Amino acid sequence: QTQGTIFPAPDFNPILDAQLLGGALQGISCEKDVLIDILTQRCNSQRLMIAEAYRDMYGRDLITDLKENLSHHFKEVMVGLMYPPASYDAHELWHALKGVDTEERCLIDILASRSNMEIFQMKEAYLMQYNNDLQQDIDCETSGHFRDTLMNLAQGTRMEGYADPSTAAQDAMILWEACQQKTGEHKNMLQMILCNKSYQQLWM
Repeated sequence: QTQGTIFPAPDFNPILDAQLLGGALQGISCEKDVLIDILTQRCNSQRLMIAEAYRDMYGRDLITDLKENLSHHFKEVMVGLMYPPASYDAHELWHALKGVDTEERCLIDILASRSNMEIFQMKEAYLMQYNNDLQQDIDCETSGHFRDTLMNLAQGTRMEGYADPSTAAQDAMILWEACQQKTGEHKNMLQMILCNKSYQQLWM
């Protein structure tokens, strides 16, 4: 089981947090310590509630104010904290695909590590935020076996929660034999196992 390090804050008060953030952002100099103390100590759902309270209180968007008052990597971290996970994945995938150069590592990091439900949610968020289909963009911006692999992962059809010791050894042998070959067919075999078997099965 995977667990994060940020848990819901006890005695949570989104109105008070929004007020403190407003004071930190709208003062003469931005009080970065206040931003850190609040936004890194609230879980994602609590941060979204703070953003809603902030909008009600000031009539402004918290993400916009963070972008206008911060800079460089600190801005990227603070803004990133304010996205729901699926929206942030969609945001990162869009920039990885539509930037000057395709950021292959970002595409791999996200698509190779998400559950089927997370992939479904990020595709929905991608469509809503950018009015584009994620798989169509992957098809247009990548090529070859790399594109085929990403397209497979983006379908979100990986087996989940299933592990069979008897077939793990067989899959391992198939992978080993595939890696000894230098034809295009061995890449298809690698893709078939690595993109479709459950994470539990692959670990085994």
